[in-house]
Amino acid sequence: MKIIKKGEFIPTVCMIYTILSVAKIVLEAMTQGNFGGYQANLLEMLFLAFLATFVLSQHYRLEYLPLAIVALVQYIVLTAVVMLLTWISGRFTQLHENAYHDMFWSFTIPYVVFAAVYYAALYIEVRRANYLLKQFKEEQNNADTKSN
Repeated sequence: MKIIKKGEFIPTVCMIYTILSVAKIVLEAMTQGNFGGYQANLLEMLFLAFLATFVLSQHYRLEYLPLAIVALVQYIVLTAVVMLLTWISGRFTQLHENAYHDMFWSFTIPYVVFAAVYYAALYIEVRRANYLLKQFKEEQNNADTKSN
């Protein structure tokens, strides 16, 4: 019996990698006695990935709206959070003059790519489900016709 199935391999690797990375960051901070910018950047990327994944996963709550509007609202919310985090970090440390510009593009490019992949996969899954539902209904109609 396989514990890690074929479809779970990549997600399992990603979870293990994430756990090891966070453990490494925490251990380095503890043993070196300081929490550097590199460590903060990695944790910030983890937080933003978590947040973006959570926001994307909530699309079904707005399914009564057109997909373009849902995607735009999600993007605006996440970009606002990124800018807010940048502003908050600027209260504790000096920011580069291009910090907001850099954070905007550092977040926007990966988000747009992954959101497009997510929504394309969702579209394919919905089409497949609709096709299977159509086939099931046709088989039901054929069975009903034969039984009458």
